[in-house]
Amino acid sequence: MVDKIKLGVAFLLVAAGIAAFYALHESAAVIRLAVVLLGLLAAAGVVWTTAPGKLLFIFSKESVAEAKRVVWPTRKETMQTTGVVIAFAVIMALFLWAVDASLMMVVNKLMGRSE
Repeated sequence: MVDKIKLGVAFLLVAAGIAAFYALHESAAVIRLAVVLLGLLAAAGVVWTTAPGKLLFIFSKESVAEAKRVVWPTRKETMQTTGVVIAFAVIMALFLWAVDASLMMVVNKLMGRSE
């Protein structure tokens, strides 16, 4: 129950930052932006103290570590794969155009139209 209250407070902090942005419509844009960022940072601090928030931050940390372990393709592999995809798309487009054109001719013949 305490976590739900903290999450509610975090939501209210974000809402307060956004409300302050509009309330300070005559202030400099930098101040308005700082108020929104302050609200977001305060909300993040409150969320971090909750159990779901801690799990979220752990998940984020593990995601970054996992992304670092990914073996990315080389430039050559990327270019070859892109070439294959483009070639397939062109071939498929030509095939579908041919099917469409032939079906159009058949329908026109059946309907007695000549072109």
